[in-house]
Amino acid sequence: MKFDYSPEISEKAEKANELIQSLISQVEKVVIGKHTEIVMLVTAMLAGGHVLIEDVPGVGKTTLAAALSKAAGLKFNRAQFTPDVMASDITGFSIYNRQKEQFEFKQGLVMTNILLADEINRASPKTQSALLEAMEEGAVTVDGTTYKMPKPFMVIATQNPTGYIGTYPLPEAQLDRFVLRLSMGYPNLQEEMTLISDRKTSNPLELVTPVTDAESLNDLRRMVSEVKVSAEIAKFIVSLVGETRKSDKITLGASPRASLALMKLSQAYAFIRGRDYVLAEDVSALYAPCVAHRIMLSQEARLEKKTAADVLAELSRTVEVPYRTNR
Repeated sequence: MKFDYSPEISEKAEKANELIQSLISQVEKVVIGKHTEIVMLVTAMLAGGHVLIEDVPGVGKTTLAAALSKAAGLKFNRAQFTPDVMASDITGFSIYNRQKEQFEFKQGLVMTNILLADEINRASPKTQSALLEAMEEGAVTVDGTTYKMPKPFMVIATQNPTGYIGTYPLPEAQLDRFVLRLSMGYPNLQEEMTLISDRKTSNPLELVTPVTDAESLNDLRRMVSEVKVSAEIAKFIVSLVGETRKSDKITLGASPRASLALMKLSQAYAFIRGRDYVLAEDVSALYAPCVAHRIMLSQEARLEKKTAADVLAELSRTVEVPYRTNR
């Protein structure tokens, strides 16, 4: 990969980028043929955001999360959501210790680096709210005491878009907390043949080697936050998001939180691609994955069988692209 960093940060940034590429390569040992999805997930991790993976069962959602956590050298917890999972299972609870004659805090599943919230739409609204509050605040409050989550902290939530019986769909305000919504999709013939061949005698997840740790990832996040966003690119981001509030095909446009998420994701995406400045192509690549789940289509658009991605693609063509920007 050709790097294009400023001279004063070049050596450090190139080493950091090589570390990111190693992380992606380790995950690809397990998740076959999903390079784009892996890059998007790593982008969200570096941007400090949470991801919703929406797809049918059996396409590798859980495997992707587990592989990423192992390759990143992070602590990983999995919550298999069902209606009887309580909010305290997620956030933690206080229990009385008779020997010490005092209450002690028992950590919930959120006290980790990466939490896989499997089938989040099967949890009760109260449990969903407890998790999403932790995602937003980076902390949980139990019996008046606030406990900070480890850093980095990331939630990878999954849901099956086809099975609605016994589920509690996430409302728009809660969907807005995820910086990206991804879909895995089915593998092609060759990818599926490779997949079953690799799993004849062993689990490829055992071959994944940690290439980073929590401290390294926090350093990477700091570097990503320093990636330059010019005034022209900032205007491009705000204009793209603003168009969702004007379209007659959208009844609920994206909030300013979408603009902020798109900017942070673009910084991370540019860094992964070897630059310390954001280009319009970075923003465009992330526009639909970042914004599609934050909008509600009008009845007219639905009757035309348009998807949110279709409408966003149309809107993107109405916004002037800044081909020349100040770095």
